[in-house]
Amino acid sequence: MGKRLLIVSTLDSTQPFGAFTRPFYLGQYLLKYFEVYHLGLNCSAVDYAPSVSVGSRSLSSYIRAVQNCIEDFCPDIIYAQETLPGLAALISLTFKKQKNCSLVLDFHTFSAFEYWSRLFSVANPFKEFLQLIKTYIAQGVLIFSGNPIIAAGESTPQLIKQWYGKKSHKIYCIGNGVTEDIINIKNTPEIDPYHALRPAKIVVVVAPKTFQFPSNDMSVSMTIEAAKYLENHQEKVHFVVIGRDAKEIEEILPSNITFVGFLPNRNDFITHLKYADIGLLPFPKHAVAGGARNKALDYFASKKLVISTPEGLRGLEEFHHQKHLLISGDSAQEVANTVLEATLNLNKYEPLVETAHSLIQDKYSWSAKAQMVAEVLLQAVK
Repeated sequence: MGKRLLIVSTLDSTQPFGAFTRPFYLGQYLLKYFEVYHLGLNCSAVDYAPSVSVGSRSLSSYIRAVQNCIEDFCPDIIYAQETLPGLAALISLTFKKQKNCSLVLDFHTFSAFEYWSRLFSVANPFKEFLQLIKTYIAQGVLIFSGNPIIAAGESTPQLIKQWYGKKSHKIYCIGNGVTEDIINIKNTPEIDPYHALRPAKIVVVVAPKTFQFPSNDMSVSMTIEAAKYLENHQEKVHFVVIGRDAKEIEEILPSNITFVGFLPNRNDFITHLKYADIGLLPFPKHAVAGGARNKALDYFASKKLVISTPEGLRGLEEFHHQKHLLISGDSAQEVANTVLEATLNLNKYEPLVETAHSLIQDKYSWSAKAQMVAEVLLQAVK
């Protein structure tokens, strides 16, 4: 029988995006290497392995749940994703004095840096500062515990060195992947969901409301501003925001932007990607958009021309301007200008789309990422 792996995460099946993505899809493919048990906030969508839902983001609730799983499941390895699960796993193993169970941490984001970068641009900087202090201490405890760390972003090792003065040789950079249903989108004759908006080229922005982090809110604001700049070109360009309703927006909207709300049906989401012309990542500098990686990979995989601000591409250093995508400046006007030029010359940028898709196929499937994670986990076995 294979080694027993307990995955501890903040997976929330009521919000199947963002922080849900990494633990859910890695868990599916890690079944090939381990006997898997999953612990998360809400695991109702986890149908590929036994699971338990904590139901609360409190540290004490997570500690109790992890301790129960250690007793019942007797894992050989705990793979704890993000700060709260990592702390709960570290404390639980210490209390239980489990010497035969290895702990591997996963930093999807470097939270303290994100809070610091947004500190002077949010409505309540004092609250943001308190979160900064809490996460700085919490992630510091995990870093100095000496356990291996899998980082989703390639900048994380350097940030750890800068913020904590510690250079670790146990940090492995393994980013997110893409699902097969997007990489291999079938040419089935669905109805174009943007039919009523044609002949305009469709620029899609995926921006669901996420817990705690305002990065997507900032991307929606920049999209609205870019649409205002291009309102006189509405026959050429139309912006579509997936994940938000127009009623959530208080300001008067330009006529060349449509909000389609959250698409809970996976096929509907894929269809909206398939028929779009451009995938947009409009994140200002201070957004610190770690979750944008998932959106970028989905756009590349579905063969869309990607336009991004520099921040929208953070953590995907392998993708380059004019080779895989177009990188605009940081302002809404620069984003708008890049979008307009691209919509008028889509054929010119087809080689970028093909090059990016080939890279996704070769290196960014969840199966390939899970194999890399499994190798790290197996190295850590005591």
